[in-house]
Amino acid sequence: MATRDPEKTARNRKIAALTARLEEILAEVLDETGLQSNQSVHAVYGGKFAEYIDMQNEVIHSPDHFVALYLEGFKRAAEERPGSAHGRNFQLLQQCPRLQEYLYVFLQRVYLRNYEALSKKRPVTDEAIIWIGQRNAEYGIAVTPRFSRRNSQWENDKSEIRHFDKLYWSIGHILRTGFVIPGREEVIPFSNVNAYLNFFVNVLVRNSGSQYEYAIACMYRDYVLGTPDPESVPLLIPEFRYGGIDLAHRYRLDFTICDPFDLTKVGYELSPWSTHGYLSKTKELSQREINSMASDNFEREMRKHKDFFRRHGVFALIYTDTDLQDLSGVFADMRRYLEPKSRPQQLRFHIIQDLLGRGSHS
Repeated sequence: MATRDPEKTARNRKIAALTARLEEILAEVLDETGLQSNQSVHAVYGGKFAEYIDMQNEVIHSPDHFVALYLEGFKRAAEERPGSAHGRNFQLLQQCPRLQEYLYVFLQRVYLRNYEALSKKRPVTDEAIIWIGQRNAEYGIAVTPRFSRRNSQWENDKSEIRHFDKLYWSIGHILRTGFVIPGREEVIPFSNVNAYLNFFVNVLVRNSGSQYEYAIACMYRDYVLGTPDPESVPLLIPEFRYGGIDLAHRYRLDFTICDPFDLTKVGYELSPWSTHGYLSKTKELSQREINSMASDNFEREMRKHKDFFRRHGVFALIYTDTDLQDLSGVFADMRRYLEPKSRPQQLRFHIIQDLLGRGSHS
């Protein structure tokens, strides 16, 4: 039996309590305002979100934040057009304490019903598809993938990105979209968490040939399967390609994690000396030539990380041989980003009282 999400359970309980409160005070609201029914109240006040809030771009962190943004937009519209319906409706709201409470409770319920969509920061179009994998084994992770027959490539349906109902770049995300194949109208789907993790470990990571990457992938698989809500765990993205699907490919990161809330990316490079520093065929070289080769290798490695940061905003952590002797410690660093917490901004709770000139509602 699937484990219930405690956050959703608590949210549904709160929604039920808010609905009960709306029913309790509805008769008083209708008597106070002269409106005929709850449908009339909702038509006048409840359906104005897109008019008062930038629903396309705002990241809204709490019910009170949602109420504050709504009232800011409402007040602005009323002041700009005082003789309009906005002005008349705002004036009525200021005059009716029960209506104020009803609207406050109603807006809180709207927010909680649409929490996932409203509380997430949405990726900009250029960052809404990630390409991974080695040459001739590339895969794309999009948010709302659709295949363009005009240019034979995958793209995102921009209008639907904000409506995506999974955490971006999470296990749930990949179960919803699968991997897209560049240049072909083909998708690799995954029916469940186990199916994806098997592909992740035994196809994506195993092909790298790195014992360290494979061990980390197995730790990640075990971690995901041990969590109460595997679909909410961020993807451990392997072989993130710097140049996307460009054939003139330059760099890849061993692993990357994207925070589903603020969309910041952290990269992980497993850099044993044998593959990232060792210089072969140096017997006939002078010390100066050896030093020059070592310097070039170092510059190339550092350029890679700076370029990733400048282009994709990825800050990369580098693990050398000493670190790789304790892979559990490496994975412990990753776990910090596999358990992301929402980062609510400072909210303007006072704005409700200030705009309405009334006491707060609770």
